[in-house]
Amino acid sequence: MKTLIVGKIHLLGEKINTDLHCSTKYLPGKDSAYAAKHAFDGVSPGFATSFATGDVIVAGSDFGINSSREQAIQVLRLMGVAAVIAPSFGRQFFRNAINNGLSLVEAPIEGLSQGDEVSLDLQEGQLKVEKKSLVRSFSALPTFAQAILNAGGLIPFLEAHPDWSIH
Repeated sequence: MKTLIVGKIHLLGEKINTDLHCSTKYLPGKDSAYAAKHAFDGVSPGFATSFATGDVIVAGSDFGINSSREQAIQVLRLMGVAAVIAPSFGRQFFRNAINNGLSLVEAPIEGLSQGDEVSLDLQEGQLKVEKKSLVRSFSALPTFAQAILNAGGLIPFLEAHPDWSIH
């Protein structure tokens, strides 16, 4: 995980559950790579095709609700999503994102617009859109969660720290 992310914003709406962005149950015989090419088509046709590696999704409340599927994170990673900013996330989705090395930022989204370049300092908990002189603070993740993200996810973290335990 980079502690500083700079990317172009792509806006989505409220309560975007994982069935709306990556459900392969509606795409029999298709894999995550196929789902990534068509992610969010149901709410924003062509969304994935306009996305470049390193870009950032900004969405409304409860992004990722109703799912514990890790494929949701795999699809976002295959799209090249650097981070997702939303006022709130589905809790299982949030934890899956950390476990799979995807940065999430819980912050108000007012003032953020399609195409804005945003910089996120994940360690300091700061979001900036320089063109708009917009600076916003957010709660940085706990140290252990940052360590998991820095390792690229929970499995790489545990492989790098074989003696780590929860005591």
